[in-house]
Order: sequence, then C-alpha cells, then structure tokens
Amino acid sequence: MKFIKVAAAVLNQTPLDWEGNKRNILEAIAEARRLGATVCCLPELSICGYGCEDAFHAPGVHEMSWRMMTEILPATKGMIVCLGLPVVYHNAIFDAAALVVDGRLVGIVGKRNLAGDGIHYEPRWFKPWPAGKRVELTGFDGKLYPFGDVYFDCGGIVIGFEICEDAWVASRPGAILAREGVDLILNPSGSHFAFGKMETRKRFVLEGSRAFGTSYVYSNLVGNESGRAIYDGGALIASSGKMLAVGPRFSFRDWQVTTAVINVSQTRQMQARTGSFVPDLDDIPGERVRVEFPWPEVEPEFGGTEKAAWETSPHHREEEFTRAEALALFDYMRKSRSRGYVVSLSGGADSSACAVLVRAMCELGIAELGAEGVAGKLGYFPELAGKGDAGAMTEELLTCAYQATRNSSKTTRDSAASVANGVGARFLELDVDAYVQQYIAMIGGALGRELSWAHDDVALQNVQARARVPGIWLVANLRGAILLATSNRSEAAVGYATMDGDTAGGVSPLAGIDKAFLRTWLRWMETEGPAGLHPFPCLGPVNGLAPTAELRPASAKQTDEDDLMPYPLLDAIERAAIRDKQMPIEVFRMMRRRFPEYDAKAMHDWVDRFFRLWSRNQWKRERYAPSFHLDDANLDPKTWCRFPILSGGFEKELGELREYVERKR
Repeated sequence: MKFIKVAAAVLNQTPLDWEGNKRNILEAIAEARRLGATVCCLPELSICGYGCEDAFHAPGVHEMSWRMMTEILPATKGMIVCLGLPVVYHNAIFDAAALVVDGRLVGIVGKRNLAGDGIHYEPRWFKPWPAGKRVELTGFDGKLYPFGDVYFDCGGIVIGFEICEDAWVASRPGAILAREGVDLILNPSGSHFAFGKMETRKRFVLEGSRAFGTSYVYSNLVGNESGRAIYDGGALIASSGKMLAVGPRFSFRDWQVTTAVINVSQTRQMQARTGSFVPDLDDIPGERVRVEFPWPEVEPEFGGTEKAAWETSPHHREEEFTRAEALALFDYMRKSRSRGYVVSLSGGADSSACAVLVRAMCELGIAELGAEGVAGKLGYFPELAGKGDAGAMTEELLTCAYQATRNSSKTTRDSAASVANGVGARFLELDVDAYVQQYIAMIGGALGRELSWAHDDVALQNVQARARVPGIWLVANLRGAILLATSNRSEAAVGYATMDGDTAGGVSPLAGIDKAFLRTWLRWMETEGPAGLHPFPCLGPVNGLAPTAELRPASAKQTDEDDLMPYPLLDAIERAAIRDKQMPIEVFRMMRRRFPEYDAKAMHDWVDRFFRLWSRNQWKRERYAPSFHLDDANLDPKTWCRFPILSGGFEKELGELREYVERKR
C-alpha cells in the first residue's frame, strides 16, 4: 500500500497585496509541512488575488506575480505545492496553476473553462486554454517551462488539475486525466459563497473521486477578498467516492489547512476493477511532465469528517447568512482600514439587522480568534487593545443614531434604543426636523407656493430621508468609520428607497437579501440565534412593528406593504420576472397559482406595479453602494443583473396582460 498525506489550504487574500498574500501562502505551506503533508493545494490565483479585475491587464501584475512565486519557491523544499497566478503567452492572459516540486517550478497548467456567468467575468481578462494544447513558456527568468494541458508524474505519483470552473462543467478535464492514470487531482478554486452552494461542491468533489477513480483535493479562498464576493473556504479532500476531510467555513483566520492521508494503491485498484475504465495508452510528447521526487513513508489515518454544530442546524440558511455577513463586514472594515461602522438606526427591520450583524461580527471573531486576536488583526486601531469582550468591542466599533422628524414616533424611537442598547453600540439621538422644515420653507418660497402632502407627497417623504444624511455622514467621518446603507433587495427591485437617503453609505450589506427572509431571520435572532452565540431579545420591539418608512404624518398609518405589496409576493414576482426572465402574463399566471388568497384584480395591479417600478428604477440600482453577494441571482448590476437604465418599460407586455385579465373576468 502506498499512502501520501495531502493538504488543502484556504487563504484570505487581497488583490495586489503582494506581501500579505505571500505571507499567508508561506504560513499555510509551513502549517501543511508541520502537519506532515507532502502535497499542498492552494487556491486559484492565490499569489495576486482572484479579484484583480482589470488590473489583470497590467503587465506589471504578471511580472510581480512571477517574482512573488520565485520568492515562495524555497519554502517548498521537500514538498509539492500548487500556486495560482496569471500567465501571458502569445499576448493572451491565462488563469494558471503552477506546480512546484521540491523548491523548483516544473510546469504550469492553463484553466480550460472560464466562469463567465453570474458574478464572474473571467472572459474579460483571460482566454480559455485549449484542450490538448501544450507549449513551452519562457518565464520572466528566461527559462522554458511546460505550459498548457499537462499533468505531472512526480516520483511515480501522477498529479493532474481541474481549476475551479473546470469541475463545474459537463466535460470535466478529470475524465481525460483518469484515462491517463492520474492518482491525484488538485482543484485550486476561487468559489464565492452562495446559499446552499457548499453541497454542490461536495457533490462534484465526491463524484469526481468516484467516477475518475482518483483522490481529489479542493482548496478555496475565504473572507471578503475584494469587496463584493464572500468566500466561505470549506476545503475538501475525497478519495474513491468517500469524503475524507472537510475544512471549516467562514473562518476569521488568514488561512486554514485541512489534511488527510490518501491510499494511492486503493484508487489504482479501483480503476483496474472498473469495467468502464479504458486507459489512454498513447504517450504524447509533452503531455506528461516527469520529475523525480522522494515520497516519505506515511502511516494510514482513519476517521470521518465532523461538521460544525451550525452546519447541521435546521435553520441552515439563517446560520449561513449570519456568518457570511459577519465575516464580510469584518474584512471590509479591516481591508479598508476603517474604524468601525455607523448605522442610522430607524427602529425598523433593516437598520436593526445591520446593527445586530456588527455585534455578531464581534462575537464570532472573538469566539474564533479571541479578543486579542481580533484586536491584533485590526492593529491600525489601537483603541481596541484591551477590549476583552464583545460588548466592549462593539461599543468601540459601532455607533448608531436615531434621527427624528415630526413624523417619527415614540414606538420607533424606543425600538431603536432597545436594539442599540441590546447590542452594546454607542447611541445618539438627533432631531433633524428643523432642517427638514427649513428645506421645505426654502423651496416653497422659491417656487412661490406652499408645499403640501396632497400635491407633493413623494418629495416631502424624500426630503426627510435626505435631511438625515449630512449628520450621519459627519458622525462616520469623525469616527473614521464606514456608514452602512440599509436598503434591502426587495426595495432595490422596485426603487422603494431614497437615493442619498437610506441608500447612502460605503457598503450596503442587505442589498442582496430580500425583506421576507430578513424578517424571518430577525425573529430567529430574537428567539434563538446562531449556534454558539445567543438570542437577541432586544429585537422584540422591532419584530412587533409593521415595516414602515415613517415619512408621512402619523395619521396616514403608512406601511411598506401598503405602499408596495406583500413582501413574500414581491420577492416571488422578482424572482420569476428577473431571475427566470418571465414576461408579465407568465408572472401573473404563476403568482395566481402560488398565491390563491389574492384576487385577480389585486394580483394584476401588483404585477403591473412591479414591472413599471423595476424598469424606471434601474438608475438607482446602478448607484447603490457595493453589496455583498449572497446568492447566485441578485440585483446588483456589477455582479449579476444588467438591465438598461432607459427602456420601453414593458409597455406592450403590460398592455397584453391587462387585456388578458379583462378577458378572464
């Protein structure tokens, strides 16, 4: 029997942070060595960072990536390590994985399948490497290296690559590698988080190891790498259809290393006894790169994989949301070197969710790193030193302000105070009504008429939201903190937000999540909370309120759903119309079946309202602060959904819907 110990490392990298990225790589390699691993798989484009975007077009990025790789080489003595970097050949840029053996670069593999849908824009920067093509690349050191669709015989153990998207397509390179008798497939990935996506990764890793008769090592990024995408880590190691190891997800650490011992003899026997396995006996020059490597003796290990307690929770989506947001907020603050967050706390669901998420960030970070560890990662903020618990740290990192006008109520004020005190934030109470009235009087005087709710409803609502912004920005600037925009995905779909009002901020953590789920999450946070944390009873007053902008006089009894439509219905219409690209009649018929409690007239009005509001408010979505990507069908024009700012607005389609509804009466 031949046993080897392999490692998959997850890294929290930052685009173009050359020294920081190199440090994480070196520390992960050192940890893999300490754990006794001989092979270490690092994530995709780990040297420069996955999210460099148009900086990939800069020649200096390619040269610096190569230089960093050469500085890493000495740390790989006695090991086999894959490093990710962009490579230029014939004036084309390729997403590549370099295999380093015993301190020496032995060859580079080009990614064959580029991710060009959803959040990904890889074809903007890279070219897909053609299957079966092998060349010699002249490195920046002037030496020639095998490059392309190659695999490696390292001292008798054969290693091949699937690079991230290569494993997600039907024609996986692994099928060809299996016919070449590959023992081990390495998958360096940069796979962003989305709800439920981890299970998909597990399936393709497990099925790859079973169908190809190999061992499979999958590595990934972790953290908020470049602003929008969240990476959850979750390294995977499988062999012969059995999962050997699963790494932690949503770690606050700079790196994590997961190891397992694989039985090379077992996978070879599996291929030998599989009737469908037909080896490729052609020895094509350049296809197999041979290099000597002395494999150490390794003893077998036995044991299963253990899931974190939260991974088995019946509220898995709520758990994922909490941990993804907490990690994203921590990295966004840390990498922008900001001194915490500021929230304009209205007492409603959205702003309260932002405040609770910042507290969850502190608690989850301390639970993993300890208070000193969190303060150490935020070393540019010396005031955090000595803050020994989450309460003290939250007070330093979170400032909330309730900004009242004459239309604000004691109920929402008390709700805001409950949340701010419950999470331990600094709490300010500001009265901005005088500024609102000054604006109204100034503009009314200039126009020569008195502004009124009967004639100027929307404008009078908006001026209140906007009047709150200069003061809260001043607070954020004085604190050196990031102002959180509080609008959610449901509001973004129909433009139910005031530009330069509740949309103001440096990052918009809720713009990727719908209001119906957010309200469910808040109730869960109030009564149960994430595994290992606790409930937040301070959310009781928030959850007892009907969502309202509270911008009209109290006598209007304004609620969001009266202004729009029931939130569960709005979210269902959005997914049918925008994600599934259904036309108004199709959406109407679908919603009638799904929500039979509403009559045809009301449903027609709501579907018509959605398409009209969606079309006229694309300009707002273009101007939202950066949002976190939480699922694979969001409304952010940068990361998923592009729509024209100016369009016909579905006028013809809505006319056909109106005729259809009238015929059915």
